This record gives sequence, C-alpha cells and structure tokens, in this order.
Amino acid sequence: MNEAAALRMTLSDVAALAQVQRPVVSMWRKRSAGSAHPFPGPAALEGGRELFDADQVAGWLEATGRGNNPEAHNDAAAFARMPATAAGSVQGNTLDALTALLTLKAMTGKALGSLTPDELLDLADECDPDDLSLYSELEILGPALASTAAFADRLVDSAYNAPAAFEQLLAARFRTGLREHADTALAESAVGLIAAAAVELAATLSGNSVFADSTRGGSDLLMGVVRASGESSPFTFLTSDDDGGAGRLVRRRLRVHGVDGGQIRIDPSGEFAVHGPVVHVAQYPSPGEPGMDATQILSAVEHLALQMDDQQRAVIIAPARVFCDVPLAAGAAGLRSGLLRTGRVRAIVRLPQGLLRSKPREAQALWVLGPSFAEVPIAERWTMVADLSSQDLTEDVNQDLVGDMVASMGNRATVRAHSFRFARLVQTSVLLASRGSLVAVQSCSSVRSSSAAEAVLRVEELVRLLHTGRSGPSGEVAVAPGDPSTKTPPAAVQELITAGNLKYIKGNRLEDTDLTSRAGTPVLGPAELLAPHGAPPRYIALLDFAANYPAGRLTEPGDVVFCTSPRPAATVDAQGGSAIVFPARVLRIAAGDPGGLLPDVVAAGINSLPAADKSWRQWRLRRTPEAQRKKLNDTLARLQHEQQQARDRLGWLEELATLITDGVTGGSLILTDPSSKFAASPTEGTR
Repeated sequence: MNEAAALRMTLSDVAALAQVQRPVVSMWRKRSAGSAHPFPGPAALEGGRELFDADQVAGWLEATGRGNNPEAHNDAAAFARMPATAAGSVQGNTLDALTALLTLKAMTGKALGSLTPDELLDLADECDPDDLSLYSELEILGPALASTAAFADRLVDSAYNAPAAFEQLLAARFRTGLREHADTALAESAVGLIAAAAVELAATLSGNSVFADSTRGGSDLLMGVVRASGESSPFTFLTSDDDGGAGRLVRRRLRVHGVDGGQIRIDPSGEFAVHGPVVHVAQYPSPGEPGMDATQILSAVEHLALQMDDQQRAVIIAPARVFCDVPLAAGAAGLRSGLLRTGRVRAIVRLPQGLLRSKPREAQALWVLGPSFAEVPIAERWTMVADLSSQDLTEDVNQDLVGDMVASMGNRATVRAHSFRFARLVQTSVLLASRGSLVAVQSCSSVRSSSAAEAVLRVEELVRLLHTGRSGPSGEVAVAPGDPSTKTPPAAVQELITAGNLKYIKGNRLEDTDLTSRAGTPVLGPAELLAPHGAPPRYIALLDFAANYPAGRLTEPGDVVFCTSPRPAATVDAQGGSAIVFPARVLRIAAGDPGGLLPDVVAAGINSLPAADKSWRQWRLRRTPEAQRKKLNDTLARLQHEQQQARDRLGWLEELATLITDGVTGGSLILTDPSSKFAASPTEGTR
C-alpha cells in the first residue's frame, strides 16, 4: 500500500468516524477479539500511541454494522491523521500543505493526485504568481507533494467539495492537537452573534458591504459573516497583509470559498488606515498572536479606533477581564479609560462563559464601536452596557441583543426611542468613575415618580388586606416615595470579599455515616437549601463533629448559607451553630463594616438568580443605604415571623382537615352545630 493510501487513525479518530463515544471503541476491540470479525490490529506506533489503518477500520465498521455513520467508508479520509509531509515535519506544516492543495483544487477544479510535483508547482505558480497564499506551502514539500495531493483528493471525495474539506481540516485542529490553531477558537454561538451584529451594522451604512479584519490570522469571524450575509448579498473583505503562516491561511480560506478581497497594510507599530464605510470585526487575542496580554489587546483596539471615522463600525470580542471586569493593571486601565473617552465605544456587553473553546471558564465581552458624536459634550456622552453572564446565546437572545447593539449607534433621541431588552444607557463619565465592573454600573436616570407612587399604594393595600379582621395593628409597615439617586449600587461578591464586607467560608466534607435524624447540631446542605420547609432535618453529634472534623467550622447567627448546584439557593441561619455540608458554603457579613448588606436581602437575591448562573463570585448583591438598614432589617424580621405563623397555621389547618375527614368517614367523630352551647356527648366506646 502506498503512502497516500495508508491513512492512519487513533482510537479517538475511530470514535469520531463512527459517531460514538471513545470507550465504545475500546469495548468493540475487546469483545470482537477471537470472533469472525476481529477489530483491525494497529498498523503503526506514533509516540507510543497505536495507529490503525483507516480503510481497514472503515471496512470493519461496514462489515459489522457498528457505529452510527452509514457513510463511514466514504468519510474515512476526513477523520484520518494528516500524513507527514517530510522528514521532521509537524502537523502545522501538514495543515498548511493540505489547505494549500485544497485551495488549488478549488481554483482549478482539477484532480491533483495524478499530477507530478513539477506539474503541481507550475499550476500553483499560475494561480498564485505573487506567492500570497499557497505556492511556498507546496514548494517546501519536495517529493512528498504528490502523495499529499492524493490525500487531498481523498479528503475532497469524503467531504464532497474542497471548501467543505477545508473546514473539516480546521475543525480537526482540536482532535489533532494543533494548539496554535485551536487556542483562540470561538464557539459557533459567539461567531454567529458577532457575524449577525456585523451584517446588521453594515446594513445601516451606504454602498456595498465592506468587512475588515485587521488581526493576524483572523478568519472565523469573516466566515461567520459569509454565512450570515447569504449568497445574494454583495460584500468585500479586507484582511491583514501579514505574510506569516496565520495570515496566509486566512487568504487560502477566503480563496477556497471563492471570496476575494483586498489587504490592509499594517505598519510594524500596528497602525493602519481603512477608508470609507466599513464594518470591522476582530477577536483578541488573535489567532496569529494567541499570547496577547491586556495592554497589547487594548493597544490594538486603540489603533483600530483611532483610524475610524463616523462612517465605520466595529464589533470586537476579547476576554471580559480586559474589556469590562476589574481589577486591571494600571497601564491597561489607563488605555481602557482613554478608549472610553473617545466616545466611540457605543456598547459594552459581557457574555457568558464557554465561548472560548480552549478556556471554557473564561468569560468574553464585546465592544461595539461607532460614531463618537463629537458635538455632544463629554459630560453628556453615554454608553450602552449589558450583562449576559447568565444568559444562553439562543436565537431570540441573539436577535434582541443585536437589535440593542444596532440601536446604540444612534443619537440620544434615537436611542431613547428604542425599547432595550438587555441593555441600559449609562453616562460615560459614570463608567470612567466606576471602580467596579463596567457592565454593573447603574444608569443615572431616576425611577419615575409614578412608579414609586404606585409601589406605595400597593404596599398600603397589601398591609390593609393582611390586617383585615385583626384586633390590633401588629407588624405595621409604612412607606413613602424615596430618592433613587441615593441608592447604594449593587456589588459583586468578589468585590465585597476584597473590600472586607464579606467573608467566604467553605463547607465541611462530612461523612454520611456521621449524620443522624436525631437531635444534635443542625446540618445544612443543598438538600435543606433547595427544600427549606420540606427536607427532613439532619443532625450531627457535636462531640463527633469536634473529634472527626477538627478543622470544621460552625455557622454564626446571620450567616448566609448558599449552594450553586443544581441551581443557586440560599438561606439565612438566624440562630447559628449549624454544620455546613459541602458543596454548600457560607457568606458571612462583616459586623463592623457590612457595606450595606443584609443577610435576608442577600439570600433573597441569590434565590432569584437564574438556574444557569453558577459563577457565584460574579453575583451582584443588592445593598441598603445605611439610614435604612436597621428599619429594613426589623421590618423583614417582623414579616418573616408572620410568614412562619402563617405556615404554622396552614399546617394546623391541614391537620384539622385530615382529623375531621378521617374521623367522620370512619365513624369515630360526628359533626355538630358549632353554635350549640354544649357539644354532643361522646358515644360509648370513645373514651
């Protein structure tokens, strides 16, 4: 078998081809040993890892009917290891060579496997005379060019066309360990959001749509724009003139999809200029510079913003720690403030975690840049902010968010006429003065007095209803309209911990055998938090706790006990002295400097969070002005006392109904007239 035909696969590749989980393949291999159709033996070793012949594996799947891919034989090449192109070559070089061959095949429509290396180089020279994208990648292969071309033909046969084969190779960057191509890869939901925003922004500009990506190696966002634009929409792409491997890969990717465009000349300092109506898309760190730090990212954004005029727009994605979160190093913080002062940052959106595939726990954020409205005084400029940390980027969320971002490009009158779903307007001066997350800054607009008046009337009505029929005014509540400008803004849990207003205490890892349903030290865990009035009580003997868990800690009165899974839930341990079972944890409010926090308000806020919001350090806790803290605390205590009385009364009513029903139907009780002065005498046998 020649080199081109000898395609190799790992067991993980076999699982991907068969569309099953990896352990299933090991089970097939073990159980088929000694049968009439044993799983093919390894054909080679690579770094101690077994490699299998792809054609033999595909034949075995076809013969045995295993797996969930009836086209496994035709798809085998798409899931095989990329062959070594020369002695000492690496996977990255092989990817460059194969993508170059696929681009050449798309441009010429010819079968490449039947051509000699010289014929292939002549063809490449005709298609790429200036060596902008593919000639060098083929020339370096030498004698291996012919066999690699044959493999490229097989890839196209598996994928049905060259563009699809090209995208399959890029998708395989995660499976084949090409980290330099995978470290910055975004989830499809993020690419789709940015592309949809870019297309909508382009529709607001005059002329044909022009999209530019000035980053090194950026192409995922541009391909997202291709998909979002549709085939009938004319558009032009501009990309960096970078001649490194990442930049050349971008040009090959556009060419293989039949997309032509121009190049942006970028100075060594990073400066460049693009003229006319353009929508920029960018991701930082970029694929060609995956190691960019916060200062480098913001400097690159600064170069982009400074060359913009009011005809241009930009949608940029970067880590939230750079674009909106705190803390930020002094130099980077200065750059971020300077960019906000330009007035071009029209929208700041914090996105959920999981959008960067190599770092699923790192949240991303969007900046949308647009006209600066230079005629508006700096003190009156505004920015749209939105926090989608706990939102899934579903289709309806994306549509409404894109609508909010496009609306943020308008002047004050246009913006105020738009009904924002996720965003709110904040004065840029307030953003600059903020010491917390930019997306957490509250709007300066005051609550309408009519809303406050309606709330006052509703409170008075509820108080009247609750006290109807009572003999006394126990637990009176009185309210009046307040001044929203005096409110204390919410703060993130991590900010409050850093400031000393909160203390975080881990739960105890208790053994189930140490817990009991008898009296002892109360135990609080997720079960008690999720069903505060229905979970059976659990206890642990205090002596056992002290002996078996010497590092264990009990709660203090007023501690907020919380958990994050399966959903956020919290309760206030008013009495203290409870043992907390991990994964439940404790937030303890500082007695000397509570920072406006009240335990009951903190617990209520946690209980109202969406089920998917598990990033507890980013939870924003409501705070109470100092002048109202004691009054609110006392009022909530009275209301909670009455709630408990109502629960007790409900329990008594349920018990009474059960006793009467069972007694009357069982004959042991009879109902009499409650107005009778004397109850009926018990019948014989009921004493």
